[in-house]
Amino acid sequence: MYHKSLSRRGFLQGTAGTVALAAAGMPFLGAQQAYAADLASQELRTVGLSVTVQERILNDFKAASGVRSVSGKADIFPNTQTELLSGSTAYDCWEIIAERLPSIVQTDLVAPIPVSSLTNWTGIGESFLKPSDKWEPRAQITGQIWTDESQTELYMVPSVYNFDSIGFRPDLVDAEEAAMWSSLFDPKFKGKTGLNVDPLIAFGQAIMAMNELGLLEVKNPGNPDPAAVEEAAKFLISKKKEGQFRALWGDFGELVNLLASGEMILADAWQPAVMAVKAQGVQCSYATMKTGYRGWAIGVSALKSSPNFDAVVAYADYWLSGPPAVAVSEQGYYSPNDKVRNIMAPEKYAFWYEGAPWVGPEERGIKEGDLRDGGSLATRAANVAYWHQWPDEYDLLIQKWDEFLSA
Repeated sequence: MYHKSLSRRGFLQGTAGTVALAAAGMPFLGAQQAYAADLASQELRTVGLSVTVQERILNDFKAASGVRSVSGKADIFPNTQTELLSGSTAYDCWEIIAERLPSIVQTDLVAPIPVSSLTNWTGIGESFLKPSDKWEPRAQITGQIWTDESQTELYMVPSVYNFDSIGFRPDLVDAEEAAMWSSLFDPKFKGKTGLNVDPLIAFGQAIMAMNELGLLEVKNPGNPDPAAVEEAAKFLISKKKEGQFRALWGDFGELVNLLASGEMILADAWQPAVMAVKAQGVQCSYATMKTGYRGWAIGVSALKSSPNFDAVVAYADYWLSGPPAVAVSEQGYYSPNDKVRNIMAPEKYAFWYEGAPWVGPEERGIKEGDLRDGGSLATRAANVAYWHQWPDEYDLLIQKWDEFLSA
């Protein structure tokens, strides 16, 4: 399922920055009774982005499952990867992004979770079950989360996914311009754009932009060959030296503040940041990308070193139950399971998932009649340029990213 062996040096080499995401809690509605009988003797210690590692969600899981104790740590993916590969046994599971799964699969740190142990697996979306003809299996989510083609065990139980875009100020940038990845690098916006500090994100964006500009022709920007990595690095370094970027942002709050103040008028962004800017009464939109979005998924991976496997399975199952998905759905993310439909208010589900107009009082900058940027889930899913994956040239990419940071 996974491609070539990856060096331990490459795994351990991380990059600075924070990709923490602000998130609001949501009660877990209805106790789940299908968990292992001995959960009262187990604990759950999880680590992941703050989009999923939320105190309210963890507390609700504890109350619903009967697990003895629950704790969570919010941290960026490169930091956790380095910590685990250095031998840490501080966690029972990693709420990992699928593209980084090879780092722990090939180092034998994962305990696969059988689908048969997940009572809420029914209703999972086709994107996680059926490969698309558009990409080879390993270049999409179905080729990353399963242990083999029989689809009986999962390296990662998906909990959250989305299709990322550019956040922009529509009062300062035309929507047509913002719909191009190359706009992040356009001299017209010199000193006013933002780039994410995660190299697996930034290189993909640079390559998408270079494809649009006719400087490269890379079919899968998530897995560039050595020549494309070299060219993208030169491009990024030249733009940095020209003063193109207002910030290499890593912190959610920093991104929100820069967009809200107008210091940064377009940037690679998570949809909750756009929502947070709108909630301040400032115009902010999420672009509909002409050449496509970047697809990604986060989920629960059980760590072999954990003595609390049943608690991890219960936690993964809880994420699929519906209620925790409401919290992330109302930030602009998606649940991989359709159970969220039965828990969300119908008018909110229609807005977030089906492209219907907002109904009811204004909420966080969303007003009566507003539409979700990009439209329905089906519309957005049909416009994915590539899914993030672990690149074959990871070591070279990280080497070039370090050169970019120090340029």
